[in-house]
Amino acid sequence: MKRALIIIDVQEAFNSPKWGVRNNLQAEENIRILLSLWRKTKQEVIYIQHTSKNPDSLFHPQNPGFKIKDMVRPLDGEKVITKEVNSAFIETNLEDYLLSKGITELVITGLTTAHCVSTSTRMSGNLGYTTFLLSDATATFGLYDHHNHYIEAETIHHVSLATIHKEFATVLTTESYIKEFLT
Repeated sequence: MKRALIIIDVQEAFNSPKWGVRNNLQAEENIRILLSLWRKTKQEVIYIQHTSKNPDSLFHPQNPGFKIKDMVRPLDGEKVITKEVNSAFIETNLEDYLLSKGITELVITGLTTAHCVSTSTRMSGNLGYTTFLLSDATATFGLYDHHNHYIEAETIHHVSLATIHKEFATVLTTESYIKEFLT
């Protein structure tokens, strides 16, 4: 079984205070640890990078927020795919790339749990990939609901993971994944 590590939207834009309070400040460090071990196994690493055509967006290619964070930056030869919507599979060549490489298993990490990570994870499961989502290698921000009630980031994170686990993917920690599949 060929597998790929997918790193979604770990970009400088998410350092902006505009997003509000975030949970799991260790997410990028957990991704970095996994990435280091992953590279030693010489398996596929794929970066998904959010982009916007709006010049005022933090994700516009001319703005500093577009940059992938240094602690997990791609090496030469590692695949980087840009996307303009929440799903890494919509209007990108991700699925074609995975098929061309014979990849059938995806390990998903990145930002944010409630948006691009959960959308991409659901699509991965729906497309038939064996999918793992690493709970502590993703994070999200607090949000207001349709009644203007604030929901804390940690709650949103856990609910997002709960709606994915055993339906679209297996949710587990970075440490559990490493122990079970990389050692």
